[in-house]
Amino acid sequence: MGRLAQLFVPKDREFFDLFEAAANTALQAAELLDRMLAEHPDHPELPSEIRELEHIGDRITHDLIHRLNTTFVTPIEREDILNLASALDDITDLVEEVADLFVLYKIEAPMEQAQELAHLLALACAELAAAMPLLRSFADFSVHIVEVNRLENEGDRVSREAVASLFDAGIDPMVVIRWKDVFERLEEGIDATERTANVLEGIRIKNA
Repeated sequence: MGRLAQLFVPKDREFFDLFEAAANTALQAAELLDRMLAEHPDHPELPSEIRELEHIGDRITHDLIHRLNTTFVTPIEREDILNLASALDDITDLVEEVADLFVLYKIEAPMEQAQELAHLLALACAELAAAMPLLRSFADFSVHIVEVNRLENEGDRVSREAVASLFDAGIDPMVVIRWKDVFERLEEGIDATERTANVLEGIRIKNA
């Protein structure tokens, strides 16, 4: 096959391999965050490990965009490739932000609601990682999408209760501000999994 002809061959495997790598990177980062909060402060090395995964996620996103810019025929719409790459990158970025806040604020012991939110985030990432291989054939992965939506709703509930508890307990205002930041980033991370699930579902519907 000539070089020109190769440019018009859909590079399905390359794009889907990278999507799966991005989803698995987000899952690894979320699982480390879940462990970090569950066992804090027993593993001071975890924030740096999460930071390294965030760098890996950035490189995967860069590779996706590079391939998009050098490929004439793509397996799905270009806008969908960009949206999915961005949504997956957002998850890993937000996980890393939570880990950084724990270091920045010198948090000695995580609140129970933060541990619960981190666990919900890891579960949602696991659903996305399970759905991603099915995207290759546009198979039905609605069970995973539904579960991500359920976890996001549960995350909203826990986050509301967590923020309310900060103002009910007469906690020092500076501590309130710090924990409010943590809760907001955790909720944003879970919201990002739902956005990713919505992008995935949209792609499947277009290509079914």
